[in-house]
Amino acid sequence: MRTKQTKLPKITADVSERMAAVEAVLFANGEPVPLTRLAASLLCGADEAREAVAQLERRYDISGGGICLLRLGNSFQLATRPEHADEVRRALETRKQQPLSQAAIEVLSLIAYNQPVTKAFIETVRGVDSGSVVNTLAERGLVEEAGRLDLPGRPVAFRTTETFLRCFGLESIADLPPLPGTPQQKTFDEIEEDYTDDVINEELYTESIKDEEVVENRDEDFYTNAATNEEVAEDNYTESVISEDISEQEYIE
Repeated sequence: MRTKQTKLPKITADVSERMAAVEAVLFANGEPVPLTRLAASLLCGADEAREAVAQLERRYDISGGGICLLRLGNSFQLATRPEHADEVRRALETRKQQPLSQAAIEVLSLIAYNQPVTKAFIETVRGVDSGSVVNTLAERGLVEEAGRLDLPGRPVAFRTTETFLRCFGLESIADLPPLPGTPQQKTFDEIEEDYTDDVINEELYTESIKDEEVVENRDEDFYTNAATNEEVAEDNYTESVISEDISEQEYIE
């Protein structure tokens, strides 16, 4: 939480002029404006633009008015203070938007903590089709496409937006609260690696079973051959005994 100041530090005429210019640019845009674009519009360096933004933010904090300056990563936006949300809502007669479903919250959490991710990653983790949920989040401006991954089929990856940061009161993704008492979420690459390891282990197991069957068949053949040899030897012995009896009878005669 920022320490509330009661007096604005002395600033030079140049900084004061830049502050006014920053205020005008942010007010006219209505959407978050990156620092680089601010500097380009003010025809100054990034450091000078950043200083003007900081001074303007202090002015709003000290004045205690209904306007504040939001920091969204490396972008900035003018907005009404949260404590006046009810008055603004009544003035604009805005309709209350339907709250996010449990499925949408799950998908949004997966994207926020693992971005950028593909629909396939989300569906692998959740175990159900999540395409329509992702599309709904994109329509509400909470997630957006983050390019395509260098994988077969070139799947689209998704990430959260500045609207997501603004709705949840975050300055950046780094401000997300840690997941309490849960193991770290696996990435898509880790899931893919685990799947590959499972396939390899299954193939090795199958080969091992085949080797055992070959050895078992070999032992069975050896046992069969041994038994056959014993039978042959027994037959030869019987024939030898019969031959001896015949020879003895001939001798007696």
